[in-house]
Amino acid sequence: MRFRLALLVAVTSVLTAASPAHAGPLATTRPSSAASEWRTVQQMLFVVTLPDFLAVAARGGDTRLDWSTDYCSAPLVGNTGWSYDFHGPCRRHDFGYRNLRLLERRYGTGRTYWNATNRKRVDDRFYADMLGHCATRAWWLRASCRNWARTYYLAVRVAGGP
Repeated sequence: MRFRLALLVAVTSVLTAASPAHAGPLATTRPSSAASEWRTVQQMLFVVTLPDFLAVAARGGDTRLDWSTDYCSAPLVGNTGWSYDFHGPCRRHDFGYRNLRLLERRYGTGRTYWNATNRKRVDDRFYADMLGHCATRAWWLRASCRNWARTYYLAVRVAGGP
């Protein structure tokens, strides 16, 4: 069974890469296959910038994938009223978790897509996206923002899955 799956992935990878329908993450009418969906998920998670990801997500993105999100609640720092908007990073993180699970249900063999290695990569991207947001804050807010980002990161590492 694993050999057949590997063969299927290899063949569809070659065919999809050579196909004119393979136009990057914005194409929404490509045929379904494990390889093409996996490639799109990886591209949206690890290649595309967060602003570009959010633009694609706002339009609904690739219809084969799950673009739903519940975001994260933005932490308020004491009674200062300062908050850190991690909605964008949370949206991409939700996309990663939901689509790794979706691919596992559709094409996986137990831990093909939804596994500790891929989950760590998604969590690390989440942390990097949050730190990117923190870098845009006023200099006197950055340390606190980075601390909140680390707290969120550690929470998903503890509670996130496999």
